[in-house]
Amino acid sequence: MGFGDLKNHLNIPGVNCIGLCDIDQNILNDRAAEVQKTYNQTPKLYGDYRKLLENKDLHAVIIGTPDHWHCLPMVNACEAGMDVYVEKPMANSIEECNLMVKAANRYKRIVQVGQQQRSGSHWNKINQLIKSGKIGTLRKTNVWGNFNYGVGLPIVPDSAVPAGVDFEMWLGPAPERTFNASRFHGSWRMFWNYGGGLVTDWGVHLLDMAFWAKDITSPPKKIMASGANLSFKGNAHETYDTMSAIFDMDDYQVTWQHTAGTQNGPWNKMYGIEFIGDLGTIVADRGGYKIIPEWDETEKKNKVEPEEFDKGGENHQEHAQNFIDCVKSRKKPVCTPEIGRTVAVAAHCANIACRSHENLLLWDEKEGKFSNSDIANQYVIPQYRSPWSLPTV
Repeated sequence: MGFGDLKNHLNIPGVNCIGLCDIDQNILNDRAAEVQKTYNQTPKLYGDYRKLLENKDLHAVIIGTPDHWHCLPMVNACEAGMDVYVEKPMANSIEECNLMVKAANRYKRIVQVGQQQRSGSHWNKINQLIKSGKIGTLRKTNVWGNFNYGVGLPIVPDSAVPAGVDFEMWLGPAPERTFNASRFHGSWRMFWNYGGGLVTDWGVHLLDMAFWAKDITSPPKKIMASGANLSFKGNAHETYDTMSAIFDMDDYQVTWQHTAGTQNGPWNKMYGIEFIGDLGTIVADRGGYKIIPEWDETEKKNKVEPEEFDKGGENHQEHAQNFIDCVKSRKKPVCTPEIGRTVAVAAHCANIACRSHENLLLWDEKEGKFSNSDIANQYVIPQYRSPWSLPTV
């Protein structure tokens, strides 16, 4: 996603790539060559992001790393006076999300979290339809995401670190571990030290839409979840291949479910979101949406007019444009760190409920911890490996 994000930004007039950083020299050289060929720009190359941040010509940075490498570069970039586009989920732990919000506010930086559906015209239309009362009172939203990649790659033995890879830097603050190709490029997301599986990947995008529909700006107070690895024993993954979660709010309920290794689901969609109202239901994905009316038995007619829209999109380009516009105007972007934190914390809570075997957790937003589980609270603040330390803001 890092290079995809970069290309979206370079498509905007006036944006220049003056530096690229990666722990894999092979990828770094390939990307630099592509930037030169496609955009006629020659960025300086770095293997350590801290050296990149010393470049006084920088105005903004894109952080498209594994999740465990979001917090430190983001906080350090804010300290250095730079604006930040950071991929989702905002961080790999609850406390890292907290620190990133604090850093953006303390240093008054423009920070856009890569939940690009906030910039999508059809997602905005859906949001407006719900808030206008089109489907009546919204009581429940169901979200799902079923993907083959969620079970990771086939198990392989440990091997030597590939030439050109700074694996020590790749691990960074995560625990020391041997190199294994099944938990490196493309598959790190299925291991707890680096990511949170499908619920923090696709789940964050779709749960964001569910929370947006009710303008929810803080994590749910009650989280119920069950997760397990029930299939694909020949694949390398720690995160759950099978999971269900309920986020219970005062007058609203959101559910998440996934069965990794399958690619079908409700409404014959491998991923999607179902907004259920008293008058009708909106079923949506990135391709568009459909309004499915409830039937009025007394009036013998639909309670709402059916509607269908099939010209959606991925919205990455629009999201990058919004970030650049806000860098110039100093207005808030459409996906602030506060928005990113809310949905990331919710997704982490679902994982923590399963990992702690508590299943039901009560989140105390004021105290920043769970009120009913000391075991679950052990997952809130990550333990950084020396010489790295959790930043202070």
